[in-house]
Amino acid sequence: MRTALERHLANPLSTLRNLGVLAHVDAGKTTVTERILYATGTTHKRGEVHDGTTVTDFDPQERDRGITIFAAAVSCAWDGHRINLIDTPGHVDFADEVERALRVLDGAVAVFDAVAGVEPQSESVWRQADRHGVPRIAFVNKMDRAGADLDAAVASIRERLHPAPLLVQLPIGTEDGFTGVVDLLRMRARTWADGGDEAAEGPVPDALRDEAARRRGQLEEAVAGLHPGALEEYCATGTLTARRLAGALRDLTHSGDGVVVLCGSAYRNRGIEPLLDAVVAYLPSPLDVPAVRGTRDGGAQEERAADPSAPLAALAFKVSATPTGRLTYLRVYSGTIERGDAVWDTGARRTERIGRILRVRADRHVPLERAVAGDIVAVVGLKTARAGSTLCAPDAPLVLEPPGVADPVVSVAVEARRGADTGRLASALARLAEEDPSLVVRTDPETGQTVLSGMGELHLEVAVERVRREQGIEVGVGRPRVGHRETVGRGVRGFVYRHVKQDGGAGQFAHVVLDVEPLDADAGFVFRSAVVGGRVPQEYVRAVEAGCRDALAEGPLGGHPVTGLRVTLTDGATHVKDSSETAFRTAGRLGLREALRACAMVLLEPVAEVTVTVPEDAVGGVLADLAARRGRVTGSAARAGAAVVTATVPLAELFGYATRLRSRTQGRGTFTARPTGHAPAPALASVPAPASAR
Repeated sequence: MRTALERHLANPLSTLRNLGVLAHVDAGKTTVTERILYATGTTHKRGEVHDGTTVTDFDPQERDRGITIFAAAVSCAWDGHRINLIDTPGHVDFADEVERALRVLDGAVAVFDAVAGVEPQSESVWRQADRHGVPRIAFVNKMDRAGADLDAAVASIRERLHPAPLLVQLPIGTEDGFTGVVDLLRMRARTWADGGDEAAEGPVPDALRDEAARRRGQLEEAVAGLHPGALEEYCATGTLTARRLAGALRDLTHSGDGVVVLCGSAYRNRGIEPLLDAVVAYLPSPLDVPAVRGTRDGGAQEERAADPSAPLAALAFKVSATPTGRLTYLRVYSGTIERGDAVWDTGARRTERIGRILRVRADRHVPLERAVAGDIVAVVGLKTARAGSTLCAPDAPLVLEPPGVADPVVSVAVEARRGADTGRLASALARLAEEDPSLVVRTDPETGQTVLSGMGELHLEVAVERVRREQGIEVGVGRPRVGHRETVGRGVRGFVYRHVKQDGGAGQFAHVVLDVEPLDADAGFVFRSAVVGGRVPQEYVRAVEAGCRDALAEGPLGGHPVTGLRVTLTDGATHVKDSSETAFRTAGRLGLREALRACAMVLLEPVAEVTVTVPEDAVGGVLADLAARRGRVTGSAARAGAAVVTATVPLAELFGYATRLRSRTQGRGTFTARPTGHAPAPALASVPAPASAR
């Protein structure tokens, strides 16, 4: 009789890996993806980012800008395993693409620069992966660069990301002399010759034997301290076998208690094969992750295991318009889907039919007859499915949790330069918003302007450029507006509001007494009731809370959303005939609106954490420019001949900063910005009110 492990390994899903490549912009993740495709025989020529020949950066804008903008899925095979790989963007403006990808992945490879270590956006994507519980391994890239320091990069992982980094390799050579790695589990060396694709394996070089033995001992101690089974063997024998060590590393990766760290140089094609071996050895298959949970029509929770014979449950995580039709990217969690199948879209509450099923390789596709639990595929034929839609068997409906969508932080006014293109522009923007849920399109009811909102200046720039290139529409763009907030600086107590309306028939009566107190802006809105004696029935208390939430949409300073306050309903009164939930909701809305006018209100503006990397001789000018933009410097450090300055800067002051920074540093300066919340705006700041308040 087979053991549970043998049955697990016999399941075809045990040889499937769904993983993403995560990194800060320019850490080399697209090059890592290209070398994986080359090493697995999926491509026969190495694609290069600087030449615009990569498989995953196939969009013209990605090739022009040299960065990843859209998450691209590819599929390859290694050592008898199928690997579905998603290359994610590294720029903060496209973090929503990363969020949607992480929602459907079982594991990830986090790529770090050997010189810079953990950078701001690598920290952001790491936190995103933490929220989704995605196991990771780390690959320290660019070991051939001047200033590369593996130990410093590992230290930055430990200090800034707080996992236990478990280094399983020792580099052979430094900087330009980096030629290979020592595998600390097998205690064998693997080296690559210049221009060669095949690695040569041999014994550990004599000069590195003592260091390799010391590092192996450190690895065993670290693993024994984290894994009970390994600790038992370590205490009994004083060492760990390679098999026990590999099994413990796999367990620690799955639990998130440790992260396996490898190193290499993707550009020189060094270290990719060991990385693929680690993906197969340590990252989970669909069988190793918890069963997906969903909600049935009645509200009950249900789990669906990764079983091809179970009822279908699949999540759409990306929609893309192509010249050949509308592609919907799916992660199949349970069941089997075949060409021509009818599926139930729980969001649209309608039946859709699957036209074609495709195995994806960026912008190329291979037709499939079916997809089973664990697969990531694209399908053609769905008309209403959006990112976040659940597709399931019509006779077994289930709603899966959709990926989160961040609130947009920057807006621009867009208009067609030719009046005849106005309708086409509206259709093009609607398609963009359908493909990218973090883009929001709305019409200003006062001015009739079309307002496009997104996650940053580059995000909006890319969207507008897509409309120009793909639709041939000349688009005019106004200066972006950022999303301000209002908060309570000093509250009020015992504010009385009485809502009475009598216009024939049943009237409306509601009497409420409110306390308004300030909270931290990040705390949002808190409502509580301190009414005693049943003076306001519970159903009316809920109506007052709903009315207060309605009032938060527009603050008294300029019609901006209100945040950071606590409202307490302390007293009230009802009328035997005229009181109703509608009356108390109206009283809550109008009462809080009046109470806010009596409070001392503070205008908040969005701020971002900016990390600027510049030559040391340009630091003075950069600091002066940040000060002129109302930036507050929070830190500085020297790194490999460059200065790294971190500052908190109002988001409104960052528009056009990239161009200004390039001119001040002769094109050598770079920066990244990560929204971090809101801060009080200057008292004399001139802030346009939202359209709804004008």
